[in-house]
Amino acid sequence: MRARLIGLLLLYWPLMTSWAQEKNSIGMQLIPVKAGKFYMGSEREGKDYDESPVHQVSLSKPFLMSATEVTNAQYEAFDAAHKKVRGKNGFSTQDDEAVVFVSYQDAIAFCDWLTKKEGKPYRLPTEAEWEYACRAGTVSDFWTGSSLPKLYQKNQSTNRNTAVVSLKVAQTPANPWGLYDMHGNAEELCLDWYGPYEPAPAIDPVGRASGLYRISRGGSFGTPVSFLRSANRSAMIPEDKNWLVGFRVVQAPLPTSKPLPTVKPPAYASSISQQRYNWKPIDASKPIFREPQRYVNKPDCTHPVPFYSHNHQPAITWCPNGDLLSIWFSTDEESGREMTVLTSRLRAGATRWDEPAEFFKVPDRNMTGASLLHDGKGTIYHMNGVETDGDWQDLAMVLRTSNDNGASWTTPRLVNPEHTKRNQVIAGLNQTKEGWLIQPADADPGPSGGTAIHVSKDQGKTWTNPYTGTETPSFGAGETGGLIAGIHAGVVQLKNGDLLALGRKNDIKAADSSDLRMPLSRSTDMGKTWTYSASPFPPVWSGQRLVLTRLNEGALLMISFTHHPDERAEKLAGMPFKLADGNQYKGYGMYAAVSFDEGKTWPVVKLVTDGKDRYLNGGAWTGAFEMDQTHAEPKGYLAITQTPDNVIHLLSSSLHYQFNLAWLNERPTIVTASKNN
Repeated sequence: MRARLIGLLLLYWPLMTSWAQEKNSIGMQLIPVKAGKFYMGSEREGKDYDESPVHQVSLSKPFLMSATEVTNAQYEAFDAAHKKVRGKNGFSTQDDEAVVFVSYQDAIAFCDWLTKKEGKPYRLPTEAEWEYACRAGTVSDFWTGSSLPKLYQKNQSTNRNTAVVSLKVAQTPANPWGLYDMHGNAEELCLDWYGPYEPAPAIDPVGRASGLYRISRGGSFGTPVSFLRSANRSAMIPEDKNWLVGFRVVQAPLPTSKPLPTVKPPAYASSISQQRYNWKPIDASKPIFREPQRYVNKPDCTHPVPFYSHNHQPAITWCPNGDLLSIWFSTDEESGREMTVLTSRLRAGATRWDEPAEFFKVPDRNMTGASLLHDGKGTIYHMNGVETDGDWQDLAMVLRTSNDNGASWTTPRLVNPEHTKRNQVIAGLNQTKEGWLIQPADADPGPSGGTAIHVSKDQGKTWTNPYTGTETPSFGAGETGGLIAGIHAGVVQLKNGDLLALGRKNDIKAADSSDLRMPLSRSTDMGKTWTYSASPFPPVWSGQRLVLTRLNEGALLMISFTHHPDERAEKLAGMPFKLADGNQYKGYGMYAAVSFDEGKTWPVVKLVTDGKDRYLNGGAWTGAFEMDQTHAEPKGYLAITQTPDNVIHLLSSSLHYQFNLAWLNERPTIVTASKNN
């Protein structure tokens, strides 16, 4: 009986309070919200750490809040041009659906317009006002209690292809204060800059003085229920526009309280040397292979770093001060919203990588795919994918730069603002002889959709995708298409200006046998079209990513894997390698190939091991393995840079290798019998 009474109360509450509601000139229903106190945040940890600490907030003045999210009809009374994006990707077509594909600046402009039109102050709600109104006097996860009834749920899951549902407002009962769709439908922008909470009680808080991201609250029609909780915090780049995010407004003057101070830069950025390093070239005739070491090290438990169970997909570059800078994603699930980008630094002269620190994170967004490049003139580029939610299909591309050895970075800038395919950034950002930047990116989230490239001819200010077609090629030998064959591709420019690429999957049969080979793609028109052929190398498998680069000495270097140990028996899947005396042996795992004639031949093919017996752990999908004379790391995602002293620095998913061209040219002399041979 009690549950039935509560249900009837929820259903008829808006009618019971309708006497206190008013409408403005564009038909927007405004709900009075009284002044009061509440407890903001939650005690959750892990991926929801930013909801803590719980702190008391007092809102000293009442305000009016729109009963629903701003609708298409209401927004387009201000901006008729928005009608052109109604129905984009299938979302929000009707007058009474929540407006989406609007940025923070669009929402502010709407409020300014409405203020002038009505002669009353309109604005976005502060984050505190939003949570206070959502809770409607409750302290539970949702205003409905500890769970959200199915009645309020639409497509609450992370799906690669988001299901299109109606965003029509006010189709479920309002909360006890008369506000609709506070849990789901569309995320709602708030006024505040995103930043950590303070534990002290607050009166009329307005967030931080500045920041990188603007708060969004309430979750959407297509995100897991956990992100619909009253306390959950999301945020977005202010310029971003997508199908998940809209807004509602309040009618009230802006609180006069002072914002909290801007968050200080992370600790790792405060003690970076700005002294230019004197790179001393090593003896080019002396082979070097240094002991592999971990660059992904779990932080001390006293350090508040969001370090998760799965650390993967690295990028690396060198800095003018002599440091090496690495980044990678850390997450519990590769399609998780908790995914963040961490960094570590090997300082000049040091023998151990720093503890990790958080490098780049748009709150509650998946951050798949990142790259780094030092242009050799003092500018370091960082490119990253940013999802609307989870998964890694619909990514926008974001660029930041640093001119102080990575101590500080420019505000994240959307260089490809459309959340779509072809934007999954791959470590391998490189520079052509003309000074143009080339960023490879997976064209599809699947295993065989090929690779696109993005090109900037003005130091990253503007970017173009040379291939604007929509079809995916068949990637057959001798055929031509607009994408590189294989995902996770490595791309280099040849001396004649052509582009050469090698990728994973879309394998092509060798001309002289029925064996499949890693696909090779070549472009004579800077990536508009590619011609496909079989390379001399075995295919790359899941859990593996190759690298392709041009060395300082002029040769091309490709590093990949002989096989995938989970797919075929090792004794059948190795590769032949040459000894110094000309004889051959079978080796397994990571190998390097060097070409001195622009990829026509690859006379140096060497297993990446010095022959020493050792136990190593490659992390991520690799895990523990044994290295010896015939076995190298079996799989991993690779990234590479070469410092001005000509040392080659190779990262796998967790390990850092260092060697030089002289070592690559040196063939092993003795290979003992192996238990797997």
